[in-house]
Amino acid sequence: MNHEITFKPSGKKATVSRGTSVLAAAQRAGVYIPTRCGGKMGCLMCKIQVDETAAKHLSHAAASEQRKLGSLVEQGYRLACQSKIEGAVTVTVPEDKLKAAIRRQLEAARQEREDELW
Repeated sequence: MNHEITFKPSGKKATVSRGTSVLAAAQRAGVYIPTRCGGKMGCLMCKIQVDETAAKHLSHAAASEQRKLGSLVEQGYRLACQSKIEGAVTVTVPEDKLKAAIRRQLEAARQEREDELW
């Protein structure tokens, strides 16, 4: 059975078979999720955020994933390489910290220019 996964904030989607990892689905959808370990839960770079509804449509976090993430699990974080899709789901890919900082600077500069025009 196939399920649709939607990635926030891009809105990109992919239809994948049950049991596909979120990381593999992201690659299919053209969504970049960083990883160095190739999906072996070694680098912890592929964190995604899920709400309670989305959590019901993903596999449960194994004890090993819970140990690796610690308290982040309680905040709705999962590893994309370990999260298997079990139903239609929407997940959030956190913005890279450097890109977020650059985006904030650009938005501030844009706002400053707009303020000068008025």
